[in-house]
Amino acid sequence: MSALFEPYTLREVTIPNRIWMPPMCQYSAAPEGPSVGAPADWHFAHYAARAAGGTGLIIVEATAVSPEGRISPYDLGIWNDTQAEAFRRITGFLRSQGTVPGIQLAHSGRKASTDRTWTGGAPVGPEAHGWQPVAPSPVAFADRHPVPTELTVEEIQRIVARFADAARRALAAGFEVAEIHGAHGYLINEFLSPHSNHRTDAYGGSYENRVRFALEVVDAVRAVWPQDKPLFFRISATDWLEDGGWTADDTVRFAAELHAHGVDLLDVSTGGNASSVRIPTGPGYQVPFAARVKAETPMPVAAVGLITDAEQAEKIIANGEADAVLLGRELLRTPTWAQHAARELGGSVHVPEQYHRSV
Repeated sequence: MSALFEPYTLREVTIPNRIWMPPMCQYSAAPEGPSVGAPADWHFAHYAARAAGGTGLIIVEATAVSPEGRISPYDLGIWNDTQAEAFRRITGFLRSQGTVPGIQLAHSGRKASTDRTWTGGAPVGPEAHGWQPVAPSPVAFADRHPVPTELTVEEIQRIVARFADAARRALAAGFEVAEIHGAHGYLINEFLSPHSNHRTDAYGGSYENRVRFALEVVDAVRAVWPQDKPLFFRISATDWLEDGGWTADDTVRFAAELHAHGVDLLDVSTGGNASSVRIPTGPGYQVPFAARVKAETPMPVAAVGLITDAEQAEKIIANGEADAVLLGRELLRTPTWAQHAARELGGSVHVPEQYHRSV
């Protein structure tokens, strides 16, 4: 059998193949009103199409644990029961197609309160449903971004509790995998990196202090997330800075600690915390970071970053560089990518009965 189509079990959840969909914001939720932050028809159609296309695991886009944790006013949220109930339609359909439903729990920190990407993504104010961002330190992400409010220790602890509350709601909503968003320059990543964390208290300075918030979030979520269900952590393996940032060495060290705290898989990406860096992109450009974590720690990993064709994905799994691949833009372009890859590699993937004539 093709390695790409082998089932993969974490704790007591079996994912039918190694073709996974990473979180990709749709910026399509209501920005205000009774359904603020709740998934709507667009979200159902979007995720349902990829499940019907044979994707093994779908991790729903960054879903905020609090209103101010959204990237944009149009982000999904799971800070109330109305939102959680609205997700049940999506998780139910995904399971009906054999797809495992996952969710990414997130707080955007200093990169919050921005417009939708297709209208420029600039910061927005109260007149456009915006708010004041918060962060570990009063350091703006970029020139056009506002200086965020520095979080107090009490506020940090409230956010930790918000992650736990969101995990409880995610479980009630029918999700089987929870992922903590610690990447791409959002709040947890901001605490991890000395580039954005200039604190001098117990949450800043040394490596041990800078990882404290992340580990507190992991512990709080793991305490309420069932022991038979896996917990993921998404990380930016490097800030791509020559000095003064989070590094691949830090990631390897941290991965081992996350594993000891009950994280079951590291979702390895890069970048997003420094606005001025130039990232050397290319096919599979982030895979070596995942491969290093897998080689040097006990942590299972998923690789992401310009993985586009079946042979490329197959080699990543077969060569032991990662345990799964996450296809982002390629799944936006081709919702049935898994079915096409199965035909090319001789694998087997779920096809809805209604589409049996296409096999």
